[in-house]
Amino acid sequence: MLPSLAGLITQGLQLRVRFGMPDDLLADVTQGALDIAISTLRPRRRGLRVDTLVDEEFALLAAPSWSLDDLDRAPLIAYAENLPILRRYWRTVFDTRLTRVPAVVVPDLRGVLATVTAGAGVTVLPTYLCATELAEGRLHILHPPEIPPINTLFLTSRAGVTHPAATAVRGHLLLQSHMWASDAE
Repeated sequence: MLPSLAGLITQGLQLRVRFGMPDDLLADVTQGALDIAISTLRPRRRGLRVDTLVDEEFALLAAPSWSLDDLDRAPLIAYAENLPILRRYWRTVFDTRLTRVPAVVVPDLRGVLATVTAGAGVTVLPTYLCATELAEGRLHILHPPEIPPINTLFLTSRAGVTHPAATAVRGHLLLQSHMWASDAE
């Protein structure tokens, strides 16, 4: 999302970005501590304006040295100890519960991407994040399911708030979301 805001930043927009758990970020929007939040949870709170931003598509990935036949023994690389993305993929695609423990936990998806690209094991990531590595052959999709799992991102702001910078960011991201959707088709 941030790279898409480069044009606004060069025109003087100032941003302060914070990462966190969806419930915490949404509470901060409700309380006025944040102007906008991008969340993986659809907010159910009053006083919030919620727009669907984009659907992330997930893929099971590894460096070329790993194959689907290696899946049971390949180290799992995750961004959280409880494997939320991996568990969801296993449940959705393989219709089974993932019970393995991750070999590496990196609390940043770009770190997970770098670790897997280096050949350390397998992971599940949003395809937009690894498009370059896939195109260059540094990663490959181990198992292309008929219907890949998705994760919907929601853009949330306080209803009725018209801070010019927040309005500009919101409008730009919504415009971009239509372009992202077109690219995915």
